[in-house]
Amino acid sequence: MKKIDLDKFPGPHFTYLNRKYLYFGGTAYLGMQTHPEFQEILIKNIRRYGSNYGASRLSNVGIKLYEEAEEKLSQWVGSEAATILSSGYLSGQLIANYLNTQEYRLFYAPNTHSALLKEGYRTFDNYNSLRASLIEHLDINPDIKPVILIDSIDLPVSNYPDFEDLKSLPLSDCILVADDSHGIGLVGEQGSGCFKSLTSLNPKELVLCCSMGKAMGIPAGMVLGTSQLISQIKQSNMFAGASPPPAAYIATLIEALPIYQAQLNRLLDLTKYFLESLDQPEIFTYLENYPVFFYNNRELNTFLFSNGICTTHFNYPSENDSWQSRVVISAAHSTEDIDKLTLAINNFRR
Repeated sequence: MKKIDLDKFPGPHFTYLNRKYLYFGGTAYLGMQTHPEFQEILIKNIRRYGSNYGASRLSNVGIKLYEEAEEKLSQWVGSEAATILSSGYLSGQLIANYLNTQEYRLFYAPNTHSALLKEGYRTFDNYNSLRASLIEHLDINPDIKPVILIDSIDLPVSNYPDFEDLKSLPLSDCILVADDSHGIGLVGEQGSGCFKSLTSLNPKELVLCCSMGKAMGIPAGMVLGTSQLISQIKQSNMFAGASPPPAAYIATLIEALPIYQAQLNRLLDLTKYFLESLDQPEIFTYLENYPVFFYNNRELNTFLFSNGICTTHFNYPSENDSWQSRVVISAAHSTEDIDKLTLAINNFRR
């Protein structure tokens, strides 16, 4: 099936070649990108803060909003401190670059996102080989700090919520860096992500990075950790040279926290409704209370599309990688949208 190029944001519906489709794909989990109240708050903040702030955070003239937002976000997530950047990818590369020195050794868990990956490294094929390498390193190079880098939610095979594979590693002797881009806003207490649950595993030190462009609908990234780490990151060349995200979006992020919570509650209800309406939920790989449902059936993609329903399916992260298909429920969907989807899935005959 060829790529579909649209001329506007694909909310729960889009029109393509004069036909209307239901859209169950993408990463707009909370539906913030098209939420009317959210948009009005953003427009108001653009009038105050302008469309963008292109100066370095270290400039002699700045906007105090960034520091205020970082304090609120760290309190929400449960870390000592936080820093905001212009994208989730930059957030991952910044922390990986900061730790990619002779003082540290990076160990990439299976399925770690490329946002954390540095050139010259590779992900381990499985946790058994990762554990063996970590133990060997701690024995031979005790003065070089090992750093484990993971995706907190790496569907379809996930660390979250039990992190059983992660528990098999010598975490108390390791720094743990987790990309929580698919967790922030969706899981944890009030959608605060995986930081608190990862803290309970007692790593030597925990660092979390994430994109806020998915569930949160904000073109920004974030790094969270100890006050000392965040202070040092803010002195790095990469932080100094990168402009921050638009201040209007950060102001909207903080102001819209109650909307996020309401949308998360709605999303959880719709996800439960979808599962309860399926005749054969076992055809999907999924997590409880999580809105993404993986499957491996190209015929189902074609069948759904012929019935006016588009899901996500493409080779990821590159054309040489495996084909991924998934149904993504959004808080922007209605129960009627879910009814149409489940009717089509239940009528599909493999």
